[in-house]
Amino acid sequence: MVDILHRVGVVAPIDDVYRAVATPEGIAGWWTTDTVGKSEVGGHLAFRFGDVGGFDMEVLELDPSGRVRWRVTDGPEEWIGTEIGWRLDQRGEYTIVQFTHEGWREPVEFMHHCSTKWATFLMSLKELVETGRGRPAPDDVRIGDWH
Repeated sequence: MVDILHRVGVVAPIDDVYRAVATPEGIAGWWTTDTVGKSEVGGHLAFRFGDVGGFDMEVLELDPSGRVRWRVTDGPEEWIGTEIGWRLDQRGEYTIVQFTHEGWREPVEFMHHCSTKWATFLMSLKELVETGRGRPAPDDVRIGDWH
């Protein structure tokens, strides 16, 4: 198994960052505007990216002290069964976001693409929380022929 790992510091209280990653409204502000579902353990969230499809996730963990975790239940074959998580830690004026997308079976080209896209979306999360405006899909950064 292979994992995608990223770390970013957000100049904001942990509660603000938690809301941005734990609620459909927050996620719609930095990942994709087409985000729906129930933000509760056992609930399901759906994320759509126009013509390229999307992902369905089961919420595994929601802890306001700094943990959010989902399991991918539908989407591209490479994503199904993987888990996406955030660990948040307040350090002075920064909330440190440690992001993981765990359980890839092998480091295929699509994983490399997704790692770069996750990095752009984490910067979008940072912008949303710090300035009030992120760059969710469909207005996200294009990184290549797969978007």
